[in-house]
Amino acid sequence: MENINWKEFGFGYTKTDYNVRCNYRDGKWGELETSSSDQVNVHIAATGLHYGQQAFEGLKAFKGPDGKVRVFRIEENAKRLQSSSHGIMMAEMPIELFEEAVIKAIKLNERWIPPYESGASLYIRPVLFGNGPQVGVNPAPEYTFAVFVMPVGPYFKEGFKPTDYVIYREYDRAAPQGTGTIKVGGNYASSLRGGSRAHEEGYSAVLFLDAKEKKYIDECGPANFFGIKGNTYVTPKSNSILPSITNKSLCQIAEDMGMTVERRKVTVEELADFTEAGACGTAAVISPIRKIVDADKNVDYVYGDEAGKTSFKLYETLRGIQYGTVEDKYNWNTIIEF
Repeated sequence: MENINWKEFGFGYTKTDYNVRCNYRDGKWGELETSSSDQVNVHIAATGLHYGQQAFEGLKAFKGPDGKVRVFRIEENAKRLQSSSHGIMMAEMPIELFEEAVIKAIKLNERWIPPYESGASLYIRPVLFGNGPQVGVNPAPEYTFAVFVMPVGPYFKEGFKPTDYVIYREYDRAAPQGTGTIKVGGNYASSLRGGSRAHEEGYSAVLFLDAKEKKYIDECGPANFFGIKGNTYVTPKSNSILPSITNKSLCQIAEDMGMTVERRKVTVEELADFTEAGACGTAAVISPIRKIVDADKNVDYVYGDEAGKTSFKLYETLRGIQYGTVEDKYNWNTIIEF
């Protein structure tokens, strides 16, 4: 597109040309519909408003130096939305229909896909919510699914540069047997107060601890946590952590680099043993951590002002796969045909 400075995009909403929608009624999914409006009709008694029957996904499309547009691990996002739907009793969208809707939204907004050299990408946000009238705590009779897209830059304005994180024990992201493992809005709502305080105090994000014992690392508000110890990639295992598709990919890349991958409980004290630490997710990819401040114990875990070599190599490899400059040997990418 003319007169667009792609490098100025941060991570925020931009209205593009079209979005794609689909409704679930009478026990079945309807046809995909196209809309140029960014407004959605919601019933005043919708369960998505009253009882939190809502889930979403986030994925990206990238234009490579070869001009091809690649969507990263679309099937994994479709499966995770099904898992979220199962967790809060929403109608599950078939994988094929999810993929069709995402690809259609990308094609309809082709002119909004940032060029390769810009460093930006096309962010894709599918959302599903109960939209049928239901007063009383029961699943909705109807559901609305929509996909919109927008060009974005880095989630953290600093980009791939180490920033500071903080531990507060007075906030929980999700209950141990609650919705932490599925991508529903309530998890993010519960992280807002701690996250807002962190920003006010100069930190990028909160590193949440387990809600039960406050002994183990859970995850950051918008991303999974990982640490590097020697030749080992360590990431927390918990029944209240969202299974990040980016983290899953990094685990495989780390193994391919000859590293040992450990997904296990990680105590707060073990933060002192890591030489590198970072947060990872679709929006941020990898956000290196400079230091983690334990605000309650007055302890700092410092990793340095420069991103570690291992984190940088993981980042460069994953980005290379997404842009088509590194071999995609696991067929993670779906190439869009225009």
